[in-house]
Amino acid sequence: MTDAVQDPQSDPQAAFSGTREVDPRYVLDAERLDAWMADHVAGYRGPLTVRQFKGGQSNPTYELTTPSGAYVLRRKPPGTLLASAHAVDREFRVISALHGRGYPVARPHGLCLDEAVIGSIFYVMDRVDGRVFWDLKLPGLTPGERRAIYEAQTDALADLHGFDPVELGLGDYGPPGNYFARQVGRWTKQYRASETGPIPEMDRLIVFLPDSLPPEAPARIVHGDFRLDNMILAPDRPRVLAVLDWELSTLGDPMADLSYLLIAWAIPASMRNGLAGADLKALGIPSVEETVDRYVARRGGDRPQNLDWLTAYNLFRLAAICQGIAGRVRDGTAASAHAKTMAAQVQPLSAAAWSFAKKAGA
Repeated sequence: MTDAVQDPQSDPQAAFSGTREVDPRYVLDAERLDAWMADHVAGYRGPLTVRQFKGGQSNPTYELTTPSGAYVLRRKPPGTLLASAHAVDREFRVISALHGRGYPVARPHGLCLDEAVIGSIFYVMDRVDGRVFWDLKLPGLTPGERRAIYEAQTDALADLHGFDPVELGLGDYGPPGNYFARQVGRWTKQYRASETGPIPEMDRLIVFLPDSLPPEAPARIVHGDFRLDNMILAPDRPRVLAVLDWELSTLGDPMADLSYLLIAWAIPASMRNGLAGADLKALGIPSVEETVDRYVARRGGDRPQNLDWLTAYNLFRLAAICQGIAGRVRDGTAASAHAKTMAAQVQPLSAAAWSFAKKAGA
């Protein structure tokens, strides 16, 4: 009996929460994995039961349940992939460094670079029990609870940007300087490599963004996909227990992360990952200005400049990510049953990006 697939728009919490049977495309050899776990994970005892998490679009992610505990496995998907994508080895490196300094990430156990074990490289970390919120409106919570969760999210981002990468042993985690130029170039290439049809706004953004780059702040660890559904909160209080999905992390301008978080306020509230048009005061959700104020107060420094450009850049980048998912749907390598929904967001995201680009002088 197969698991039912929920509609991600009508009930995102049910659609993305929990686990399901492993997608036949991503079945792994449990016997080989069991042997690897016994050799590389302290205290491990089999046998193991393998399920696949519903959420996530990029790297297939599995729940491993055993008599000795519960773990999470993140793997690079099999098949032909875009260059530099799905870098689970980089994920393992950054969470290992951050875990050692007490930042909220899952405890890492081991990285396997031998593709013969399950068919691609992977790493294993603890499973963290808590709440993942898939709808930014946080239905079912009180206004006070919503505000506290948003404030905890902002604090976690400010704390991440407070680390000196060199002190963490991550001074070489990304190329030095020219972060926005490199990112615009990278996502332009990835968009072109997975393009499925013409989108005029993307073509215009590809011309405008490289010619209008803002000045950059000193490099910090940039998560690259910092948002509410990429973190686990405590079951009973607004405390971030683990920030997830470090695939896009690198060194760069921390304003890229902050402005990426803020694009939620520019995406229509009719979408699960959008707040534009919602009654924020009634919901108890902080405004953009309040979020920026809290971030700056916790981390220090100046308020971000060029927010229109930064918003255009991040909406462009998100559109390119969704286009990559569309390309994987086309190629049959998309890891999520809801990938087609993500792919459908490319056009509206690119239109929104162009509207902010025009505010920034395009």
